[in-house]
Amino acid sequence: MDNDTARKLFETCYMRVYSYAMTLARDKSEAEELTQETFFRAISTQRPFKGEAECFTWLCAITKRLFYNETRRKKRERALPDAEEQASGEDIQERASDEDDAFRIHRAMHELPEPYREVFELRVFGELSFRQIGAIFGKTENWARVTYHRARLKIQERVGEYEL
Repeated sequence: MDNDTARKLFETCYMRVYSYAMTLARDKSEAEELTQETFFRAISTQRPFKGEAECFTWLCAITKRLFYNETRRKKRERALPDAEEQASGEDIQERASDEDDAFRIHRAMHELPEPYREVFELRVFGELSFRQIGAIFGKTENWARVTYHRARLKIQERVGEYEL
């Protein structure tokens, strides 16, 4: 890819790719790193963009692949928590209650089938519009809206089941 094309791609898609990376990573520095690596891969790849989809969709596919590869790598490297961290002065009962609620919600989200989970995460955590979400999936804005609302209902149902 020539420098002019790369610059235009970066200028037009940077914030949208960064927003998508924030949706996935939920961490500013990790999202910045993902975005940087996405553009590096897109610009330096031996297989250039073919034009079969929108540039943004292509970049999101790269971002998603990088994120999942990094997540798997971190999972393998993850060590057991330090004993000192576990013995902190926080109120254990309050922390356990918050962790239980969060666990139920995350468990319900984890069990959502695709594309419900990803659409929900893009809307809630990535703060993307339904039009943008539809574009990522190559679908309509209405499809994204309906999928999001169905995902929300499924999460509410499942969280209620876990409380029984």
